[in-house]
Amino acid sequence: MDSKSGSAESIYVPDAVRRAAKILVVGHFAVGKTTLIGTLSEITPLRTEERMTQAAAQVDDLRGAPDKTTTTVALDFGRLTLSDELVLYLFGTPGQQRFVELWEDMARGSLGALLLVDPARLADTFPVIDLVETYGLEYAVAVNSFDPYSQHAEDELREALDLLPDTPVVFCDARDQKSSAQALITLVRHLLAHAA
Repeated sequence: MDSKSGSAESIYVPDAVRRAAKILVVGHFAVGKTTLIGTLSEITPLRTEERMTQAAAQVDDLRGAPDKTTTTVALDFGRLTLSDELVLYLFGTPGQQRFVELWEDMARGSLGALLLVDPARLADTFPVIDLVETYGLEYAVAVNSFDPYSQHAEDELREALDLLPDTPVVFCDARDQKSSAQALITLVRHLLAHAA
């Protein structure tokens, strides 16, 4: 996972790879989707980040992210080779409601979704859960713990988000490669269990 150099060898998928899986990274505005994909991607990620304007200030709620100056306007894309035969393509969705029409195309062909959650803004997660369930995607919840001292107990989060008992919940820090990889592994294990 440490081949972000952009060399010719790291740009192309090895010839041995025979299977690819599309995974969505979803969540509300300013929850860390772009950061997580950038942390995990073995290639330089494709980002459609644009500077936020005064017009966006009237629409986007910056209470949870007062220092945010850019936003994803289409998608993020990264790649992670899991084995000699399997590669994951990571697609990050924009978090604002005004971009929700992009979801249908992005959800098509996806095996599942990693749902990033900010425990300080749980109410913002409900529209995203609705979309994930509307498109019939299996998902795991990754609680992006910006502040490790304000963690909620897993059972409190499950109840607050009204999750099914078999929906995995994992705590992560989208800035940390090991932590983010563990969240993705949790999703992949969940998907494999449902496919069996």
